[in-house]
Amino acid sequence: MSFRELGLAEPLLRAVAAEGYVTPTPIQSASIPHLLAGRDLLGTAQTGTGKTAAFALPILHRLLTTPPRYPSRRDRIRALVISPTRELASQIADSFQTYGRETGLRHATIFGGVGQSPQVRILRDGVDVLVATSGRLLDLLDQGHADLKGVEILVLDEADRMLDMGFLPDVRRIVHHVPTERQTILLSATMPRPIAELADSLLKNPARVYIAPVAATAKLIEQSVCFVDARQKPRALARFFKTRSIERALVFTRTKRGADRVVRDLAQSGIRATAIHGNKSQSNRQRALEGFKSRRTPILIATDIAARGIDVEGISHVLNYDLPHEPETYVHRIGRTGRAGASGIAVSFCDHAERKLLQAIERLTRTALAVENSVSNDEQAKAPVPEIASSADRPHQIVRRGRPGVRRDGARQPFQSNRRRSAGRARNRSRSAS
Repeated sequence: MSFRELGLAEPLLRAVAAEGYVTPTPIQSASIPHLLAGRDLLGTAQTGTGKTAAFALPILHRLLTTPPRYPSRRDRIRALVISPTRELASQIADSFQTYGRETGLRHATIFGGVGQSPQVRILRDGVDVLVATSGRLLDLLDQGHADLKGVEILVLDEADRMLDMGFLPDVRRIVHHVPTERQTILLSATMPRPIAELADSLLKNPARVYIAPVAATAKLIEQSVCFVDARQKPRALARFFKTRSIERALVFTRTKRGADRVVRDLAQSGIRATAIHGNKSQSNRQRALEGFKSRRTPILIATDIAARGIDVEGISHVLNYDLPHEPETYVHRIGRTGRAGASGIAVSFCDHAERKLLQAIERLTRTALAVENSVSNDEQAKAPVPEIASSADRPHQIVRRGRPGVRRDGARQPFQSNRRRSAGRARNRSRSAS
Protein backbone atom coordinates (compact mmCIF):
# COMPACT_ATOMS: atom_id res chain seq x y z
CA MET A 1 0.00 0.00 0.00
CA SER A 2 1.23 3.50 -0.86
CA PHE A 3 0.48 6.77 0.92
CA ARG A 4 -1.68 7.80 -2.05
CA GLU A 5 -3.82 4.69 -1.62
CA LEU A 6 -4.52 5.76 1.95
CA GLY A 7 -6.47 8.73 0.59
CA LEU A 8 -4.42 11.57 2.07
CA ALA A 9 -4.78 15.12 0.73
CA GLU A 10 -2.46 16.17 -2.06
CA PRO A 11 -0.39 18.69 0.01
CA LEU A 12 0.37 15.91 2.49
CA LEU A 13 1.37 13.50 -0.26
CA ARG A 14 3.81 16.06 -1.64
CA ALA A 15 5.32 16.59 1.81
CA VAL A 16 5.67 12.85 2.38
CA ALA A 17 7.32 12.39 -1.02
CA ALA A 18 9.73 15.26 -0.29
CA GLU A 19 10.82 13.40 2.85
CA GLY A 20 11.61 10.31 0.77
CA TYR A 21 8.83 8.14 2.21
CA VAL A 22 7.61 5.56 -0.30
CA THR A 23 5.43 3.15 1.65
CA PRO A 24 3.84 3.55 5.09
CA THR A 25 5.13 1.62 8.07
CA PRO A 26 2.90 -1.10 9.55
CA ILE A 27 1.44 1.17 12.23
CA GLN A 28 0.81 3.90 9.65
CA SER A 29 -0.96 1.62 7.20
CA ALA A 30 -3.00 0.09 10.05
CA SER A 31 -3.91 3.35 11.82
CA ILE A 32 -4.41 6.00 9.13
CA PRO A 33 -7.55 4.48 7.53
CA HIS A 34 -9.30 4.28 10.93
CA LEU A 35 -8.33 7.84 11.82
CA LEU A 36 -9.41 9.21 8.44
CA ALA A 37 -12.79 7.56 9.09
CA GLY A 38 -13.04 9.50 12.38
CA ARG A 39 -12.70 6.54 14.76
CA ASP A 40 -10.95 6.64 18.12
CA LEU A 41 -7.70 4.68 18.20
CA LEU A 42 -5.77 2.67 20.79
CA GLY A 43 -2.32 1.96 19.39
CA THR A 44 0.55 -0.06 20.83
CA ALA A 45 3.93 0.02 19.11
CA GLN A 46 7.58 0.36 19.98
CA THR A 47 9.52 3.59 19.71
CA GLY A 48 10.81 4.25 16.20
CA THR A 49 7.96 2.56 14.30
CA GLY A 50 6.52 5.76 12.81
CA LYS A 51 3.83 6.48 15.39
CA THR A 52 4.05 10.27 15.00
CA ALA A 53 3.27 10.22 11.29
CA ALA A 54 0.53 7.66 11.97
CA PHE A 55 -1.50 10.30 13.80
CA ALA A 56 -0.05 13.55 12.42
CA LEU A 57 -0.95 12.86 8.77
CA PRO A 58 -4.65 12.03 9.35
CA ILE A 59 -4.98 14.95 11.78
CA LEU A 60 -3.62 17.37 9.20
CA HIS A 61 -5.90 15.82 6.56
CA ARG A 62 -8.98 16.31 8.72
CA LEU A 63 -8.12 19.90 9.67
CA LEU A 64 -7.41 20.70 6.04
CA THR A 65 -10.58 19.18 4.61
CA THR A 66 -13.22 20.02 7.27
CA PRO A 67 -14.36 23.43 8.61
CA PRO A 68 -13.49 24.29 12.23
CA ARG A 69 -16.03 24.07 15.01
CA TYR A 70 -15.36 27.75 15.82
CA PRO A 71 -14.61 29.89 12.72
CA SER A 72 -12.75 32.59 14.68
CA ARG A 73 -9.02 31.90 14.73
CA ARG A 74 -8.45 33.69 18.04
CA ASP A 75 -8.07 31.32 20.99
CA ARG A 76 -8.83 28.35 18.74
CA ILE A 77 -7.14 24.97 19.23
CA ARG A 78 -8.51 22.26 16.95
CA ALA A 79 -6.09 19.41 17.73
CA LEU A 80 -4.30 18.88 21.06
CA VAL A 81 -1.35 16.49 21.48
CA ILE A 82 -0.16 15.77 25.04
CA SER A 83 3.46 14.59 25.39
CA PRO A 84 5.30 13.40 28.52
CA THR A 85 8.57 15.25 27.82
CA ARG A 86 9.76 18.50 26.29
CA GLU A 87 12.02 16.75 23.80
CA LEU A 88 9.23 14.56 22.50
CA ALA A 89 6.90 17.56 22.29
CA SER A 90 9.45 19.43 20.15
CA GLN A 91 9.94 16.37 17.97
CA ILE A 92 6.19 15.96 17.40
CA ALA A 93 5.85 19.65 16.56
CA ASP A 94 8.67 19.33 14.03
CA SER A 95 6.76 16.50 12.36
CA PHE A 96 3.62 18.61 12.08
CA GLN A 97 5.72 21.40 10.60
CA THR A 98 7.28 19.01 8.07
CA TYR A 99 4.09 17.28 6.95
CA GLY A 100 1.91 20.39 7.06
CA ARG A 101 4.20 22.92 5.40
CA GLU A 102 1.92 23.23 2.34
CA THR A 103 -1.37 23.29 4.25
CA GLY A 104 -1.31 26.75 5.81
CA LEU A 105 -2.27 25.26 9.17
CA ARG A 106 -0.71 26.76 12.28
CA HIS A 107 0.90 24.76 15.06
CA ALA A 108 2.62 25.59 18.35
CA THR A 109 4.53 23.86 21.13
CA ILE A 110 4.32 24.73 24.82
CA PHE A 111 6.29 23.19 27.69
CA GLY A 112 7.92 24.18 30.95
CA GLY A 113 11.48 25.25 31.57
CA VAL A 114 11.14 28.39 29.42
CA GLY A 115 9.27 31.68 29.76
CA GLN A 116 5.55 31.48 29.13
CA SER A 117 4.98 34.96 27.64
CA PRO A 118 5.80 33.95 24.01
CA GLN A 119 3.58 30.90 24.42
CA VAL A 120 0.70 33.04 25.68
CA ARG A 121 1.00 35.33 22.64
CA ILE A 122 0.95 32.35 20.27
CA LEU A 123 -2.19 30.95 21.90
CA ARG A 124 -3.93 34.33 21.68
CA ASP A 125 -3.25 34.45 17.95
CA GLY A 126 -4.80 31.00 17.60
CA VAL A 127 -3.33 27.68 16.47
CA ASP A 128 -4.76 24.66 14.69
CA VAL A 129 -2.47 22.10 16.36
CA LEU A 130 -1.08 22.46 19.87
CA VAL A 131 1.59 20.09 21.19
CA ALA A 132 2.05 20.45 24.94
CA THR A 133 3.37 18.92 28.12
CA SER A 134 0.72 18.57 30.79
CA GLY A 135 2.28 20.77 33.48
CA ARG A 136 2.66 23.95 31.41
CA LEU A 137 -0.71 23.47 29.74
CA LEU A 138 -2.44 23.23 33.13
CA ASP A 139 -0.65 26.38 34.26
CA LEU A 140 -1.93 28.28 31.23
CA LEU A 141 -5.43 26.86 31.67
CA ASP A 142 -5.51 27.91 35.33
CA GLN A 143 -4.38 31.42 34.35
CA GLY A 144 -7.02 31.69 31.63
CA HIS A 145 -4.50 31.86 28.79
CA ALA A 146 -5.69 28.69 27.03
CA ASP A 147 -9.14 27.58 25.88
CA LEU A 148 -9.77 23.99 24.82
CA LYS A 149 -13.46 24.27 23.95
CA GLY A 150 -12.67 24.01 20.23
CA VAL A 151 -10.61 20.83 20.43
CA GLU A 152 -11.80 18.28 17.89
CA ILE A 153 -8.96 15.77 18.20
CA LEU A 154 -7.11 14.75 21.39
CA VAL A 155 -3.89 12.71 21.28
CA LEU A 156 -2.12 11.16 24.27
CA ASP A 157 1.30 10.06 23.07
CA GLU A 158 3.62 7.75 25.06
CA ALA A 159 0.91 7.21 27.66
CA ASP A 160 2.98 4.67 29.60
CA ARG A 161 5.69 7.30 30.21
CA MET A 162 3.00 9.64 31.52
CA LEU A 163 2.09 6.91 33.97
CA ASP A 164 5.71 6.42 35.03
CA MET A 165 6.13 10.17 35.57
CA GLY A 166 2.92 10.48 37.60
CA PHE A 167 1.15 12.64 35.01
CA LEU A 168 -2.11 10.73 34.69
CA PRO A 169 -3.95 12.97 37.21
CA ASP A 170 -2.85 16.00 35.17
CA VAL A 171 -4.06 14.34 31.98
CA ARG A 172 -7.47 13.69 33.51
CA ARG A 173 -7.72 17.35 34.54
CA ILE A 174 -6.92 18.44 30.99
CA VAL A 175 -9.52 16.06 29.55
CA HIS A 176 -12.20 17.80 31.61
CA HIS A 177 -11.51 20.98 29.61
CA VAL A 178 -11.92 19.20 26.26
CA PRO A 179 -15.35 18.67 24.62
CA THR A 180 -16.76 15.16 24.96
CA GLU A 181 -17.55 15.15 21.23
CA ARG A 182 -14.08 14.58 19.88
CA GLN A 183 -11.80 12.03 18.27
CA THR A 184 -9.37 10.54 20.81
CA ILE A 185 -6.08 8.80 20.03
CA LEU A 186 -4.07 7.02 22.71
CA LEU A 187 -0.64 5.63 21.85
CA SER A 188 1.62 3.69 24.17
CA ALA A 189 4.68 1.47 23.86
CA THR A 190 3.32 -0.80 26.61
CA MET A 191 -0.16 -1.37 27.97
CA PRO A 192 -0.08 -1.70 31.78
CA ARG A 193 -3.41 -1.93 33.57
CA PRO A 194 -3.70 1.79 34.50
CA ILE A 195 -3.24 2.76 30.84
CA ALA A 196 -5.83 0.21 29.74
CA GLU A 197 -8.24 1.65 32.31
CA LEU A 198 -7.52 5.18 31.08
CA ALA A 199 -8.21 4.08 27.51
CA ASP A 200 -11.52 2.53 28.55
CA SER A 201 -12.59 5.81 30.17
CA LEU A 202 -11.59 8.07 27.27
CA LEU A 203 -12.09 6.11 24.05
CA LYS A 204 -15.39 5.27 22.40
CA ASN A 205 -15.46 2.02 20.42
CA PRO A 206 -11.81 2.45 19.42
CA ALA A 207 -9.95 0.72 16.65
CA ARG A 208 -7.13 -1.28 18.23
CA VAL A 209 -3.77 -1.49 16.52
CA TYR A 210 -0.95 -3.63 17.93
CA ILE A 211 2.39 -3.52 16.14
CA ALA A 212 5.71 -5.19 17.06
CA PRO A 213 5.05 -7.14 20.29
CA VAL A 214 7.02 -5.71 23.17
CA ALA A 215 9.02 -8.91 23.61
CA ALA A 216 10.43 -8.66 20.08
CA THR A 217 13.95 -7.30 19.65
CA ALA A 218 15.47 -6.43 16.29
CA LYS A 219 17.34 -9.33 14.72
CA LEU A 220 20.14 -7.03 13.58
CA ILE A 221 21.02 -5.99 17.14
CA GLU A 222 23.95 -7.88 18.65
CA GLN A 223 23.08 -8.25 22.34
CA SER A 224 25.48 -9.14 25.15
CA VAL A 225 25.91 -8.75 28.89
CA CYS A 226 29.02 -7.94 30.92
CA PHE A 227 29.04 -9.23 34.49
CA VAL A 228 30.88 -6.60 36.50
CA ASP A 229 30.91 -5.43 40.09
CA ALA A 230 29.03 -2.17 40.62
CA ARG A 231 32.22 -0.42 41.75
CA GLN A 232 33.97 -1.48 38.54
CA LYS A 233 31.29 -0.20 36.17
CA PRO A 234 32.94 3.23 35.56
CA ARG A 235 36.24 1.57 34.61
CA ALA A 236 34.48 -1.03 32.45
CA LEU A 237 32.51 1.66 30.60
CA ALA A 238 35.63 3.73 29.95
CA ARG A 239 37.46 0.63 28.67
CA PHE A 240 34.53 -0.14 26.38
CA PHE A 241 34.73 3.25 24.68
CA LYS A 242 38.53 3.19 24.44
CA THR A 243 38.62 -0.19 22.72
CA ARG A 244 35.84 0.30 20.15
CA SER A 245 34.97 2.48 17.20
CA ILE A 246 31.84 4.39 18.21
CA GLU A 247 29.63 6.36 15.84
CA ARG A 248 26.97 7.35 18.34
CA ALA A 249 26.45 5.68 21.70
CA LEU A 250 23.44 6.07 23.97
CA VAL A 251 24.06 5.07 27.60
CA PHE A 252 21.11 4.50 29.92
CA THR A 253 21.21 5.06 33.67
CA ARG A 254 18.44 4.52 36.17
CA THR A 255 18.61 7.96 37.82
CA LYS A 256 19.38 11.56 36.93
CA ARG A 257 22.17 11.71 39.49
CA GLY A 258 23.62 8.53 38.05
CA ALA A 259 23.70 10.08 34.56
CA ASP A 260 25.71 13.06 35.83
CA ARG A 261 28.05 10.75 37.72
CA VAL A 262 28.76 8.71 34.58
CA VAL A 263 29.63 11.90 32.67
CA ARG A 264 32.12 12.86 35.42
CA ASP A 265 33.64 9.37 35.53
CA LEU A 266 34.15 9.31 31.77
CA ALA A 267 35.68 12.79 31.85
CA GLN A 268 38.27 11.56 34.35
CA SER A 269 39.21 8.90 31.77
CA GLY A 270 39.53 11.52 29.04
CA ILE A 271 36.24 10.60 27.35
CA ARG A 272 33.80 13.36 26.49
CA ALA A 273 30.10 12.72 27.08
CA THR A 274 27.03 14.74 27.97
CA ALA A 275 23.89 13.96 29.97
CA ILE A 276 20.24 14.64 29.33
CA HIS A 277 17.57 14.31 32.02
CA GLY A 278 14.71 16.14 33.70
CA ASN A 279 16.86 18.26 36.02
CA LYS A 280 18.64 19.92 33.09
CA SER A 281 17.32 23.24 31.78
CA GLN A 282 15.65 23.18 28.39
CA SER A 283 18.55 25.04 26.78
CA ASN A 284 21.07 22.54 28.20
CA ARG A 285 18.99 19.62 27.03
CA GLN A 286 18.66 21.08 23.55
CA ARG A 287 22.41 21.71 23.31
CA ALA A 288 23.14 18.17 24.44
CA LEU A 289 20.77 16.76 21.84
CA GLU A 290 22.17 18.91 19.05
CA GLY A 291 25.74 17.92 19.98
CA PHE A 292 24.72 14.26 19.87
CA LYS A 293 23.03 14.61 16.48
CA SER A 294 26.03 16.44 14.99
CA ARG A 295 28.50 13.96 16.55
CA ARG A 296 30.34 16.77 18.36
CA THR A 297 29.58 14.71 21.46
CA PRO A 298 28.98 11.17 20.21
CA ILE A 299 28.21 9.75 23.67
CA LEU A 300 24.93 10.70 25.34
CA ILE A 301 23.99 9.59 28.87
CA ALA A 302 20.24 9.55 29.42
CA THR A 303 17.48 8.41 31.72
CA ASP A 304 14.57 6.49 30.22
CA ILE A 305 12.12 9.36 30.50
CA ALA A 306 14.37 11.93 28.82
CA ALA A 307 15.30 9.44 26.09
CA ARG A 308 11.68 9.19 24.91
CA GLY A 309 12.25 12.42 22.97
CA ILE A 310 15.43 11.23 21.25
CA ASP A 311 14.93 10.16 17.65
CA VAL A 312 18.42 10.10 16.14
CA GLU A 313 19.48 7.92 13.25
CA GLY A 314 22.85 6.19 13.21
CA ILE A 315 23.11 5.17 16.87
CA SER A 316 25.64 2.34 16.68
CA HIS A 317 25.69 1.33 20.36
CA VAL A 318 23.22 1.25 23.23
CA LEU A 319 24.64 0.52 26.67
CA ASN A 320 22.64 -0.30 29.77
CA TYR A 321 24.88 1.04 32.52
CA ASP A 322 22.04 0.18 34.91
CA LEU A 323 19.58 -2.56 34.04
CA PRO A 324 15.96 -1.36 34.04
CA HIS A 325 13.50 -2.60 36.63
CA GLU A 326 10.93 -3.38 33.91
CA PRO A 327 12.10 -5.86 31.25
CA GLU A 328 9.92 -4.14 28.60
CA THR A 329 12.04 -1.03 29.06
CA TYR A 330 15.09 -3.00 27.95
CA VAL A 331 13.42 -3.67 24.60
CA HIS A 332 12.66 0.02 24.08
CA ARG A 333 16.18 1.02 25.07
CA ILE A 334 18.01 -1.22 22.65
CA GLY A 335 15.50 -0.38 19.93
CA ARG A 336 17.34 2.94 19.55
CA THR A 337 19.96 1.09 17.49
CA GLY A 338 19.62 -1.35 14.60
CA ARG A 339 17.08 0.80 12.75
CA ALA A 340 16.24 1.06 9.07
CA GLY A 341 18.08 -2.15 8.20
CA ALA A 342 21.30 -1.13 9.94
CA SER A 343 23.06 -3.34 12.49
CA GLY A 344 23.50 -2.31 16.09
CA ILE A 345 25.20 -3.35 19.30
CA ALA A 346 23.58 -3.46 22.74
CA VAL A 347 25.67 -4.20 25.83
CA SER A 348 24.32 -4.42 29.38
CA PHE A 349 26.40 -4.12 32.53
CA CYS A 350 25.06 -6.43 35.23
CA ASP A 351 26.24 -6.41 38.81
CA HIS A 352 25.42 -8.93 41.52
CA ALA A 353 22.21 -7.18 42.63
CA GLU A 354 20.89 -6.93 39.06
CA ARG A 355 21.00 -10.64 38.26
CA LYS A 356 17.26 -11.10 38.70
CA LEU A 357 16.58 -8.14 36.41
CA LEU A 358 18.67 -9.82 33.73
CA GLN A 359 16.76 -13.05 34.15
CA ALA A 360 13.47 -11.19 33.68
CA ILE A 361 14.81 -9.63 30.46
CA GLU A 362 15.90 -13.00 29.09
CA ARG A 363 12.51 -14.53 29.93
CA LEU A 364 10.64 -11.72 28.17
CA THR A 365 12.82 -11.67 25.04
CA ARG A 366 13.35 -15.44 25.04
CA THR A 367 17.00 -14.73 24.37
CA ALA A 368 20.03 -15.73 26.40
CA LEU A 369 22.41 -12.80 26.18
CA ALA A 370 25.98 -13.62 25.18
CA VAL A 371 28.53 -12.95 27.91
CA GLU A 372 30.87 -10.04 27.09
CA ASN A 373 34.25 -10.36 28.81
CA SER A 374 36.42 -7.94 26.88
CA VAL A 375 35.58 -4.78 28.80
CA SER A 376 36.71 -5.95 32.23
CA ASN A 377 40.04 -7.32 33.47
CA ASP A 378 38.44 -8.43 36.69
CA GLU A 379 38.20 -12.21 36.52
CA GLN A 380 35.53 -12.22 39.16
CA ALA A 381 33.48 -9.81 37.08
CA LYS A 382 33.87 -12.02 34.02
CA ALA A 383 32.32 -15.03 35.69
CA PRO A 384 28.54 -15.38 35.77
CA VAL A 385 27.15 -13.88 38.93
CA PRO A 386 25.85 -16.53 41.34
CA GLU A 387 22.34 -16.45 42.67
CA ILE A 388 21.81 -14.22 45.68
CA ALA A 389 21.39 -16.36 48.78
CA SER A 390 18.20 -15.82 50.69
CA SER A 391 18.33 -14.45 54.20
CA ALA A 392 17.45 -17.90 55.52
CA ASP A 393 20.68 -19.29 54.04
CA ARG A 394 22.94 -16.75 55.75
CA PRO A 395 23.82 -17.27 59.48
CA HIS A 396 23.23 -14.26 61.63
CA GLN A 397 26.32 -12.71 63.16
CA ILE A 398 24.69 -10.09 65.35
CA VAL A 399 22.23 -10.61 68.16
CA ARG A 400 19.92 -7.62 68.58
CA ARG A 401 18.82 -6.64 72.08
CA GLY A 402 15.26 -7.52 72.97
CA ARG A 403 14.81 -9.70 69.87
CA PRO A 404 15.33 -13.40 69.14
CA GLY A 405 18.51 -14.16 67.22
CA VAL A 406 21.17 -16.76 66.47
CA ARG A 407 24.49 -17.03 68.24
CA ARG A 408 27.73 -17.50 66.35
CA ASP A 409 27.58 -21.23 67.06
CA GLY A 410 24.16 -21.47 65.39
CA ALA A 411 22.15 -22.02 68.58
CA ARG A 412 19.08 -19.84 69.04
CA GLN A 413 19.40 -16.94 71.43
CA PRO A 414 16.42 -17.05 73.82
CA PHE A 415 14.29 -13.93 73.92
CA GLN A 416 14.71 -11.68 76.93
CA SER A 417 13.03 -8.34 77.32
CA ASN A 418 15.06 -5.30 78.30
CA ARG A 419 13.18 -5.22 81.62
CA ARG A 420 14.11 -8.82 82.51
CA ARG A 421 17.78 -8.28 81.56
CA SER A 422 17.92 -5.09 83.61
CA ALA A 423 16.35 -6.84 86.57
CA GLY A 424 18.86 -9.66 86.31
CA ARG A 425 21.80 -7.24 86.21
CA ALA A 426 20.42 -5.42 89.25
CA ARG A 427 20.18 -8.69 91.19
CA ASN A 428 23.76 -9.55 90.30
CA ARG A 429 24.99 -6.13 91.44
CA SER A 430 23.09 -6.45 94.76
CA ARG A 431 24.57 -9.92 95.36
CA SER A 432 28.06 -8.63 94.65
CA ALA A 433 27.54 -5.70 96.98
CA SER A 434 26.35 -7.99 99.72
